[in-house]
Amino acid sequence: MKVLKFGGSSVKSADRIKQVAAIIGDFVAKNENVYVVVSAFGGITDQLIDTAKVAEAGDDSYKENLETVRTRHLETAKELLSGESYKLAKDYISQNLNNLNDILQGLFLIRETTPRMMDRISGLGEVLSSFVIYLFLKEKGLDVSHIDSRDFIVTDDTFGAAFVDFEKTDTNLQNVNPNKSAVCIQGGFIASTDKGIMSTLGRGGSDYTAAIMGAALNADEVEIWTDVDGVMTADPRKVKRAFSLNEMTYEEALEMSHFGAKVIHPPTIQPLLEKNIPIRIRNTFHPEFPGTFISNEVDDNQAVKGISSINDIALLNFQGSGLIGVSGMASRLFKVLSTNGINIILITQASSEHSISFAIKPEQSDLALKSIAQEFDVEIKSGIVDIPEIQKNLSVVALVGSQMKKTVGISGKLFKALGNNGINVFAIAQGSSELNISVVVATEDEAKAISVLHQAFFTSDIKTVNIFLVGVGLIGSTLIDQIQKQASYLREKMFLEIRLVAITNSRNMLFDIEGISFEDCIEKLNSDGEKADLTVYFDKMIEMNRANSILVDCTASPAPVAFYQNVLKNSIAIVTPNKIANSGSYEDYALLKSLSKKHNTSFLYETTVGAGLPIISTMEDLLRSGDQILEIEAVLSGSLSFIFNNFNEKNTFLEVVKQAQEKGFTEPDPRIDLSGTDVARKALILAREIGLKVEKSSIEIENILPQSCIDAPDVPSFMSELKKHNAYFTEKRQKAAKHEKVLRMLASISDKSISVSLKEVGPENPFYNLSGSDNMIVFKTNRYNDRPLVVKGPGAGAAVTAAGVFAEIIGIGNQLVN
Repeated sequence: MKVLKFGGSSVKSADRIKQVAAIIGDFVAKNENVYVVVSAFGGITDQLIDTAKVAEAGDDSYKENLETVRTRHLETAKELLSGESYKLAKDYISQNLNNLNDILQGLFLIRETTPRMMDRISGLGEVLSSFVIYLFLKEKGLDVSHIDSRDFIVTDDTFGAAFVDFEKTDTNLQNVNPNKSAVCIQGGFIASTDKGIMSTLGRGGSDYTAAIMGAALNADEVEIWTDVDGVMTADPRKVKRAFSLNEMTYEEALEMSHFGAKVIHPPTIQPLLEKNIPIRIRNTFHPEFPGTFISNEVDDNQAVKGISSINDIALLNFQGSGLIGVSGMASRLFKVLSTNGINIILITQASSEHSISFAIKPEQSDLALKSIAQEFDVEIKSGIVDIPEIQKNLSVVALVGSQMKKTVGISGKLFKALGNNGINVFAIAQGSSELNISVVVATEDEAKAISVLHQAFFTSDIKTVNIFLVGVGLIGSTLIDQIQKQASYLREKMFLEIRLVAITNSRNMLFDIEGISFEDCIEKLNSDGEKADLTVYFDKMIEMNRANSILVDCTASPAPVAFYQNVLKNSIAIVTPNKIANSGSYEDYALLKSLSKKHNTSFLYETTVGAGLPIISTMEDLLRSGDQILEIEAVLSGSLSFIFNNFNEKNTFLEVVKQAQEKGFTEPDPRIDLSGTDVARKALILAREIGLKVEKSSIEIENILPQSCIDAPDVPSFMSELKKHNAYFTEKRQKAAKHEKVLRMLASISDKSISVSLKEVGPENPFYNLSGSDNMIVFKTNRYNDRPLVVKGPGAGAAVTAAGVFAEIIGIGNQLVN
């Protein structure tokens, strides 16, 4: 024999009740006897309570509310029933609602209700739903009896959440089905006192009714039918990748239900645990799915079974030297809280006994503070304990699993995952059973914390980074193409998924928390995007609060840089080829570096110098290993490298500049390259990376452009002026050639000076044989003194720059907890 419970979502409408009937029919077809417990039609209990409150407030619109309830039941009955069955249902509904009308009229007149009266009102939904469904099952030809839970389940008079008298209830239930019907149906939630007064078992009490029935009748199994596929690893509204568990222990289910898992009511478990009767959580809308099996023992060795949470809690901290080594202080504290009916959700105490922190519901915080202040008035006045402090807007997030105590590193993994995503922990609690590890976090971080932990413990085979992309020009669009082409490899070989959740250009912006396809993201941005607004974009980025988020700034604009500080403060990583952030004031550069470190997040900009070449990372490795960089000499501009490598007797200077521009090597305005401004920015970044506290004004830049070129109002005018000065540049080239030398725009960096200048170099110089758009950086260090360390390779072009950005994104993904 089995007990089946169907919740409000399962019996919300006539169509859903038909689904329930089909499920019950399947059990009967297998010759199984079933006791069926049903909730009120979905939403009815809340409507009844609201109607009572309206009447109590002296508002005669309660009559309209009552008619809405009446109409809902009659229409459902009419859809399900016919003939005599419908007449019986109609009379039953009318009789009960007429009685309710009398009660509501009394409330309207006296303007007061009691818990006892509210039980009589709120429980009426189960009275009506169970009778209508009974008649429908009977009309379908099933051997069915209707029983009234109020005739069998006996409670005390704690109205609103009454305590069950199991001895009397068990005795009553031994004769609950004298006709031995294949199906017995009853309303959940409702009961009666031993004086016959209607009571209720508390919200969620229909689960409890099923457990009471199952325990009393020694059922083979109690099945709770709801609207999800069993107990989920996390709340699917907060974690889209949450999945149902095959099995779990009673203790794990108790912990999950205490910490907010809605699929099972906490008191449900206890009576069944005592008799070792298993529970199964199943989905009315997916009946072929086996659901979650809850029993005394399970076969799997999964350490963490679920992540649950309680939002909106307050953390009260009680501390002082008077707590240390003084017996009875904790006893007094918890006694006064208990006396005042203050429920404690979580407790943690420092090993020094100097402080005790506990979580309570915010609405009880004022009472808690007042009660503690009164109890410890003498100690507070004498200064041996402090006035208790309260923190609000917090949530508890809990890892649950009976096998955690047998698994090393669970706590470390938890705190690393939270820390890597900038989630601050206000308090920690872990019982000696190690069944639960709870952390208190800011409510605004709750969803992110759950998502981060779910990835760490349940989907760690595939690590996900969430990309917020700014700029879809040459570099941005090339990056999109590279990620798209490499996505399968990353997922299959590196177990990494890069998800694009937001994208913007100067005109439009587009968001999708579930991910935007890389394949057509630019088309969607242009067709479906809203008007671009960087303030809104960055506010939305922070509001979305996605785990493992990365801002990818592929612009050369100062506009996104203005938001970098706030991005890092919210523990969102930054990857960018944009040189502006690190080549502004030293103060801003140092602040960004400091924020990155403080908030434990990445700020990566390898591609700001040398495109895809490992220049900054090489420097970092040298410095971390204890070497000292004495001098750097470098060709740092792929565009200038291309120009001077290809400037020969076959080309004019203007022709070579145009070639570089057409290949996308130069900035949109080639003067930024030719003036040495771009090289100076890169030299400044390198100087700062080796520890020099320098400003842009410290760099000596040789201006190779004639003044008329610099003063040209736009790029076409500049090109016209440059044509006039072809002879000037030809003369420079010929002069160098006369001495068997070539021209190179070199940056020189040391602790004595930083300069950018056009130099003549001969065959003995490492820069002499540069070709194409190659960059070359020569490091002279303590270790690499006689023979300097050289890094050389392509230094310009969207492909190599995008590849460098891509590599840094992958690097962040590889660091995620797995």
